[in-house]
Amino acid sequence: MAKVKTYVGKRWAKFCGFMLKMLGWKSIGGPMVEDKAIVLGVPHTSILDFPICYFFYAQYGRVAHIMVKKEFFFWPLGPLLRACGAVPVDRSNATATVKSIIKAFNETDVFHLAIAPEGTRKPTKRWKTGYHLIARETGATVYAGFYNWGRKEISVGKVWEMSDNPAEDIKRLQEYYSTLPIEGRHKNNYVTH
Repeated sequence: MAKVKTYVGKRWAKFCGFMLKMLGWKSIGGPMVEDKAIVLGVPHTSILDFPICYFFYAQYGRVAHIMVKKEFFFWPLGPLLRACGAVPVDRSNATATVKSIIKAFNETDVFHLAIAPEGTRKPTKRWKTGYHLIARETGATVYAGFYNWGRKEISVGKVWEMSDNPAEDIKRLQEYYSTLPIEGRHKNNYVTH
């Protein structure tokens, strides 16, 4: 994997904060404070979640990397996605994807990853556990973040304590998110159970 960008300039950060406000969004809290961290972005129902996530995080001068299927990395979109912190992944090979992200974490002093445990913008009850393996292998702190399209609020949320059981943690995570008054851009695509 190529060298990853972890910070943005002050002017760009200010512009991103301005854009987020112009789009009507409110930031709840700030960025993740640890050098190695993962924020879960729930609910993921629209491709527009990406620019909102990017503007939110970049306003603090930081880059939260996201995994984007490799098919989107064609010219001129590919260079733009990379500049925004997107990492191309082969969704047909989940093991290789997780290994490449772990490698990126281990090759840099600071790495923040934004990941959607749903793994798709379509409604799904079967959330992915890749974040769990990445966190365990890298020592990254996990945050239960959210974007609420209903109230246009976005946050990295709270630190999420993990156990040694990924399946049980996903169940707890889905139960937690089901208690939050949040909605996706496409309401019918967000399910927790």
